[in-house]
Amino acid sequence: MLSAQQRQTHLQYLKELTALPSASGHEERVIAWVQAWLAKHPHLTCTRDRAGNMHIAAAKEPPTNARPIYFTAHMDHPAFVVERIVAPEVVELSFRGGVMDDYFPNADILIHDQHGHAHKAQLFGDPKPGEKPSPFKHYMAELSLVHPHPPLPADKIAVGDVAVWDVGHSEIIEGNLHGLACDDLAALAAAVAAYECLPFDELSHPVRLLLTRAEEIGFIGAIGACRETTMPKDARVIALENSRSFADSPIGGGPIVRVGDRMSIFHPGLTDAIAKRAEDIAGGPATVASSQKYTQATKWKWQRKLMAGGACEASVFCTWGYEATCVCLPLGNYHNMANLEQVQAGEFNGTPRVAREFISVGDFEGLVDLLIACGLSLPAAGAPIARFEKLWSERSWVL
Repeated sequence: MLSAQQRQTHLQYLKELTALPSASGHEERVIAWVQAWLAKHPHLTCTRDRAGNMHIAAAKEPPTNARPIYFTAHMDHPAFVVERIVAPEVVELSFRGGVMDDYFPNADILIHDQHGHAHKAQLFGDPKPGEKPSPFKHYMAELSLVHPHPPLPADKIAVGDVAVWDVGHSEIIEGNLHGLACDDLAALAAAVAAYECLPFDELSHPVRLLLTRAEEIGFIGAIGACRETTMPKDARVIALENSRSFADSPIGGGPIVRVGDRMSIFHPGLTDAIAKRAEDIAGGPATVASSQKYTQATKWKWQRKLMAGGACEASVFCTWGYEATCVCLPLGNYHNMANLEQVQAGEFNGTPRVAREFISVGDFEGLVDLLIACGLSLPAAGAPIARFEKLWSERSWVL
């Protein structure tokens, strides 16, 4: 059981991280936040691989040959990067990530310079393809001459600065955290929150973090980590994500043990092992059986779903031969796209607009609980052979 103070600290992590501007290849603000967090935990060490991914471990790991457990999360979010200063009040930007074209016309953005200032701007004109080797679409934006620092000339902005959708500040509304970038910074917040709660001197196995870069443009950091063998090949990898919520994977229904995505099915043994830890916490399965009433559902909520609305780094790790799976948070306004279902169906009236992503604070706290439980103890094999053997021994007489 975590204390109220610990929960409050973790909630602060969530608020801070989900408000940070971050883009594929420009995760500097998130990296700086993690480095500041590490400075408060001198018993942890951090190294960077050649892809720039952050590998975090306890300075003194248990003297054991036990397989290490990794929590992984990515540090970027779909966003713009300044590519060129066109005129005193006009810049050209590339967009790195997956958002429907419908959301871009005349959209309001914030360009964050390297001096901590946010410059209001608005997109205009038609997008154009980037020059090779860039595969990203390029957009023009005109700087606003009003709040907060008029007249905001472009000479305050530099190539490489990050721009994000102008969606407002983070806040909690009716138990949900609404913020700029829940995907995947809410999962990163859960990872560091759980990690600092682990009693490393009592563990029988290493538990480590891998924070990756450039996931939103094709898992580039994760691929780099696999190519460099940043994680040892015998690692058990729990990739953390935020995945688009659907009717059967509701926000507020608890963290989701994700059995697969739209690309692949994850390692079944590891998935079952994590589900077993979720059952240990909840005192029962994710859903009530057809022979039960809904009032018999467990109070600690969790879900077990395919979540095929997107893809995640677990597919990359599985492809490279790792024993890997995913745990995710159900997400609203996926990639900041409000009214996405209606827009996809062509049923939205007017111009689609971006909005803050949102997750349930309760789901976030549940994810922290589950990661702590997995860090403390994770079955070597989660396949329910013991359950089936018990059924056989008790009921095979009917045959």
